[in-house]
Amino acid sequence: MAEKLLTDRESLIKRAAALRITTTSLASAMQNGAFRSLYHGQGIEFAGVREYLRGDDVRTIDWNVTARSAKPFVKIFEEERELQIFLIVDRSVSMQEGSKSKTRLESATEIAALLTFSAERNSNPVGAVLFSGQIEFAIKPKSSANQTLLLLSRLDEMPDRSKGTALAASLSGAGKLLKKRSLVFVLSDFRAGGWEDSFAHLAARHDVVAVRITDSIDSSLPEIGSVMVRDPERGIRRLFPTMSKTFRSEWREDAAMRSKRWTDSVLRRGGIPLSISTSEDSLSALLTFFSQREIA
Repeated sequence: MAEKLLTDRESLIKRAAALRITTTSLASAMQNGAFRSLYHGQGIEFAGVREYLRGDDVRTIDWNVTARSAKPFVKIFEEERELQIFLIVDRSVSMQEGSKSKTRLESATEIAALLTFSAERNSNPVGAVLFSGQIEFAIKPKSSANQTLLLLSRLDEMPDRSKGTALAASLSGAGKLLKKRSLVFVLSDFRAGGWEDSFAHLAARHDVVAVRITDSIDSSLPEIGSVMVRDPERGIRRLFPTMSKTFRSEWREDAAMRSKRWTDSVLRRGGIPLSISTSEDSLSALLTFFSQREIA
């Protein structure tokens, strides 16, 4: 059996019942306006063909089928009402770090579980791509209890510790996997380069919410003297003089600048930015986000 992600707390599977109950309000918020405000609608979808009847619009004739059958057939279309949810979850080494009781990965995992349960409650198909230094798991959207259980099981497994991140590849892979317009959530710290083009291509065909998982240490350093810090992704070590007011001030300013650059980058590429801290309650953060995006 795969080692569980949450070693000092109950596993995601054990907490599933409680999480499912808490998603009632989130599922309702998604379904009643806020959810649809993010989703522009898919219009109509091809459903099949039938024989031509007097009065049918000749513009709907399927000429390929008509030619093969030697009698006229018309295309049938139906309004698409089913909304697909797709999760892209970053499980790379940098996500496995955190300064307090919860890591970035634990926050991302909880958010993914809440969205999965909300999709299940609304009978929305849900799929996902999970990645670390490589793509670990990918599944097309589907609406079933087995799909929910499978996603929870994979989210609950210990991720690969390989260096690097497959963010760009996961965004590209999602674009190839999704055949219908979907609402996509990218859960990551976005500590990677070269993801922007893949993100833009995905956002051109889908509604993409970029959820940046942050930690308090990203913007505020504790005063604990000179500390040797190691980058978990690249292995680079640097000495941080945390007692220096100048250094702490520059750290805050740099964090604010990086946050603004990320937000601007997401917006320019057609995405919707959302930052959630490891210190925040995930459900409350999601409810606030959806309530702020209700249809006017």
